[in-house]
Amino acid sequence: MKKYGKLFAVLAVLLVFLLIPLFGVKKYYMHILISALISVIAAQGLNVILGLTGYCSIAHSAFFGMGAYTSALLAVKLGINPWACILFGVAAAVLVGVIIGVPSLKTHGTYFVIITLAFATIFYMLLISLYTLTGGESGMRGIPSLPGFFGIDFSDRNTFYYFALLFAVLATFICYRIKNSRYGRALLTIKANEQLAQAMGISTTKYKLSAFLISSGFAGFAGTLFAFYANFLSPSSFSTAMSMNMTLALILGGVGSISGPIVGAFLMEFLPELLRVADEWRMVIYGLFLILIIIFMPLGIVNLVKRAYQWTLGLFASMNKKQRAE
Repeated sequence: MKKYGKLFAVLAVLLVFLLIPLFGVKKYYMHILISALISVIAAQGLNVILGLTGYCSIAHSAFFGMGAYTSALLAVKLGINPWACILFGVAAAVLVGVIIGVPSLKTHGTYFVIITLAFATIFYMLLISLYTLTGGESGMRGIPSLPGFFGIDFSDRNTFYYFALLFAVLATFICYRIKNSRYGRALLTIKANEQLAQAMGISTTKYKLSAFLISSGFAGFAGTLFAFYANFLSPSSFSTAMSMNMTLALILGGVGSISGPIVGAFLMEFLPELLRVADEWRMVIYGLFLILIIIFMPLGIVNLVKRAYQWTLGLFASMNKKQRAE
């Protein structure tokens, strides 16, 4: 029954997302929804290396940007079909993931964070300094939309919403399968106690690197979608602040959970917009809200909802027992 209850909840949420464009949502809010769905893909990737493996990578913005700029440059400069550019963008992000992951994953904790932070900073500075290639701080314009087929127009916002929703669901399903597989249990063992994992015969180097590459691939793919949706790229979108926001999204939603990245990504996209009515106090309220959540809900919103649900079920169960006893 519990399994079917979860399945029903997932299908109900998915149905709501499928119906959203039919309610005539304003273009601005559709834009935020699409941005949130793209963020879900990137956040699910970060969840593999941070939530399952226990390594906090600040290089996520660089992998996101690598996918975006690689695919955009190939489409604009060389005229390659954008669909093929998506594959090249993901491949570039994974390749850089290998170059960064091999040396950095030999370290732990703070040292790993510093190395990935340094790489993200270097990547951001290169985007600015290589202005003849990337457009520098002025940004890169003229990026085409994904070409349509079978009458599907991907330049249409509602169409791209469904396209992004499809891959957000797919990314979430892949992460669900990873977490509940033998491979996922090995990653969780590394997170809990890496020395114990080695003693059990788990090749920690291989597992950590593969998790890092999955994470970079997800981020790279999300970056390609962002490039062909926004049709414009700016280095400011790929600063280390983006990595911090992704990490914060996981913390708010629930690190290691499957639904946590979804909740966190949507919260990080919509909360600043909902607080615009507060004018100059917007960022102050936003910051206080985030601080309060981290202090009072360190395991994330998803965990709090689960605990509340279990408490409610326990309360109803105890009430039923009392009624039967009477």
